[in-house]
Amino acid sequence: MRRLFVCISFIILASAAPLYAADDVYQNPEDFISESFTGTSPQKKNLNIDTALSEKVQKIMGDHYRLNTVDYWTDGQKTAWILEDIGKYEPITTGYVVNKDGTLDRVKVLIYRESHGWEVKHKFFTRQFEGAGLKREKKLDQRIDGIAGATLSVNALKRMGALAIMLHKNRSASQ
Repeated sequence: MRRLFVCISFIILASAAPLYAADDVYQNPEDFISESFTGTSPQKKNLNIDTALSEKVQKIMGDHYRLNTVDYWTDGQKTAWILEDIGKYEPITTGYVVNKDGTLDRVKVLIYRESHGWEVKHKFFTRQFEGAGLKREKKLDQRIDGIAGATLSVNALKRMGALAIMLHKNRSASQ
């Protein structure tokens, strides 16, 4: 009877593990912004998402993803975006810097909340995004190699990268 209780308890705890994943903070978003610009950090700006831009957002992120506004920072040459998307169960907070020409300059996982797939935080993975642009207004134009066991997290970072570039390109048209 005791063995049965232990087995059932283990199964319940194991199935609930994703619900108790801790927030792993790798860098504070404010520090990411400061580090992304030389000198002082630029003022935060706000991009209102109108109907046309919302359609573009949903084309990249899916129908479930809703934004009314999004904050970004710019020095006139490049923009920085702090975005979130769900990996498997929990949001992944990631910082993206987009160059003036609409290519990714820097990607960094800032806060990771999932119990699996945390390997996406490493520089060996995020370095692949550098120089990526947008293909057909929906996907990145360069191949990003996956990580075994982190497929959903990898896909989330790729979607957010495409979103950052699209928002960068559309920020002046929507203001």
